[in-house]
Amino acid sequence: MSARQRNNFKSLADHQQDVRYLKEDTIARFLELPDILGVSPVIFQMLSYIGAFPFLEDAPAVLSFEQMIMVVAIMTERYTKILAKGAATRRKLLFKSLAVYDRKLSEIEKPATEPKPSQNGSNGSNGSNGNKMTQALGFAVDEAGEDPEDDAVDDDELVLAALDSLDLNDAFKTGDAHAATTHGAMIPADNFRRLIMLLLLIAPMDPQERLSTFAPRVAGDELESLRTTAENILSAFLNVEKSPGITFHHFDEIVQGCFPYLFHGFNALFEHFLFSKNLDLNKRKGSVPKAEPHAIPPPPLLHDKGRILNINVLSQLSFFISGDELFRRLRLLYSGAEAGFSMGSFATKVFNWRAPTILLVTGTRIDDSARHGGAEAHFLDTIPPKRFPNGSPDSRERVTFGALIRQPWQHTNRECFGGDDMVLFQLGPVHDVFKASAFNKDYVAYTKPPNVNPGITIGCPVPKTGQASRHESLRALGPVSLIIDSSFEFGVFTHDYTSRGGAFSTSISRKFDFQDRFEIDDIEVWGCGGDAEAKVQRERWEWEAREAEARRRVNLGTGDVAADRALLEMAGLIGANRSGGSMA
Repeated sequence: MSARQRNNFKSLADHQQDVRYLKEDTIARFLELPDILGVSPVIFQMLSYIGAFPFLEDAPAVLSFEQMIMVVAIMTERYTKILAKGAATRRKLLFKSLAVYDRKLSEIEKPATEPKPSQNGSNGSNGSNGNKMTQALGFAVDEAGEDPEDDAVDDDELVLAALDSLDLNDAFKTGDAHAATTHGAMIPADNFRRLIMLLLLIAPMDPQERLSTFAPRVAGDELESLRTTAENILSAFLNVEKSPGITFHHFDEIVQGCFPYLFHGFNALFEHFLFSKNLDLNKRKGSVPKAEPHAIPPPPLLHDKGRILNINVLSQLSFFISGDELFRRLRLLYSGAEAGFSMGSFATKVFNWRAPTILLVTGTRIDDSARHGGAEAHFLDTIPPKRFPNGSPDSRERVTFGALIRQPWQHTNRECFGGDDMVLFQLGPVHDVFKASAFNKDYVAYTKPPNVNPGITIGCPVPKTGQASRHESLRALGPVSLIIDSSFEFGVFTHDYTSRGGAFSTSISRKFDFQDRFEIDDIEVWGCGGDAEAKVQRERWEWEAREAEARRRVNLGTGDVAADRALLEMAGLIGANRSGGSMA
C-alpha cells in the first residue's frame, strides 16, 4: 500500500489501545454523505461487513487499515484477484452487507457507545458516537507526512495489499462459502430506499469529484424528485405493501436483469480513500508549490432541459445503460411540448440523427371504468378489448415508458428497423427492463397513412397498407410492446407474460400479464452522442433546407415543359426518386 494511502487513513482514524480505526461519523463526513438521506448507518453496516472478508463469521469488523483495504478493493470493483467468482460473489457480499436476519426487519439503529476494538483490530462491535451527523462541505484532517520521491499510485498495489492481508486460498474458498449463506436474510425496504437515493445521487460522479457539489439535488423539489425516482426503482424489487424486505434470490435476479450498473457510483465515491484531501500529490521535497491552474468547469450533465428527463431520471437510466453514453452526451432532439405533437415534426427533428436515440413517453392511465368518447373512444376501438389488469394498482397513476434505439430512425415499409441491441423499458411507477430477443424482429416501425392505424410501434408487426376490413383494422399488439398513435394523443403498453415474449423478453420482476392504456402528456427523443453527431445532423438539415429553397425558386418560364423538365433532371432536382413538384 502506498504511503499516501496510509497517511490518508492515519489522518482520518481514531485510535484506542494502539489500534487505529474509522468511525461511522468520520466516514460520513469524509465522503460528505448528506444527512437528509439518513444513509450513513446503512453504509457503515455495509463496510463493517465487507471489511471482515473473507472471515465473514467475524463480522462486523472494526474498520482498521487492513479492513479498509478490503473495503475499497471490493467497493471500487478492484476485486478480480480477490473474489473467486467476481461480480457474482460481489453481489452476494453486497446483499449480505445490507441484509438483516431479525424477523421484524427493524431499521438499523446507531449504537450509543463507541466500538471496542481488539488488540489486533480484526473484529469488534461497530458503532458511532451517537451524535447527529451534519452535512459537511469538507472534512478537516491531520497534516500528513510528505511522500517519498519514488512513490506512485498504482491500482494493483491495492489488490496486492488486500491479498497480503489474507490467505489466498481462503479468499477463493472461505469467501465464496460464506457469501453464499443467504437463507433467511432480507434487506429492509426502508434501508434499501435510502441506499437507492444515494446511488442516484452519486451515479454521475467523476473520480475525485466531491459529493457536496450535488448539494442542490437534495433540497426542495429536487429532493422530492429524487425520492419519487427511488420509489419507482424500489418497486422493481418488492411490493412494500406485501413484503417488508428483499430476499437474495430476488435481489440477485433483479440486479442482473434490470440494474447491471446499479452500484457503479461506488467506484468514484470510495476512490476518495485512495487520495489525501489535504495533500498536493505533485509535491516533492524542496519543491516550490505551484499555483493551481484555473479550473474549467465540466459541461452540464444534461445539455438541455426536458419535461420528462431530469438528472434523477438520467441517473436511473444509467443503472441499465452505461453512463458513458448518457452523462454530458445527450441532446434533446424532439419535444412534443415544444415542436408539436405530430409525426411530421417528429420526423423533421429525429430522422437525421445518426447515433443511438432514447425515446421517452409519459402519460396518465385511461380509467377503465369511465365512459369514453371522442378521440379516446376512437383510439380504444382500434385495439383489442382489454383483458389484462394494469401494471400497478392505482388506475389513475402516471406511467413512463421508453426505448433505447441504436439504429437511425426511418420510415417503415415492409420491415421494422432496430436490432437485438435495443432495450424497451418502463421508468415509472415501476422500473422494468425488457431486453430485445431473437424470437422475431418486430422491433420498431414508424408508419404514416395509407397504412392502417399509423403511428410508432415497438414490438409489434408492421401495420398493413391500404384498406382493411373492420376486424383487420384492429392493431396487432405484440406480446411485449409499446404503441403510440399517429396523433401522439394515446398509447398502450402490453405485457403478455403467458406468451413468453416476442421481439422483447418478458419482465423479470412482474411475472404476470398486464396492460397500461394511457393518454399521452409528453414525448421526448434524446440523441446519444456529442458535438460530432450534432454537427452531422445540423449539416443534413442545412442541406435539406437548400434543396427545398432551390425547388421553390425554380421558375424557368420558357413555356416548353419538356425542355424545362430536361433541365431540371440535369440539375438533379427531379427524376429518379425526386418529384420536383408539378410542372403544370
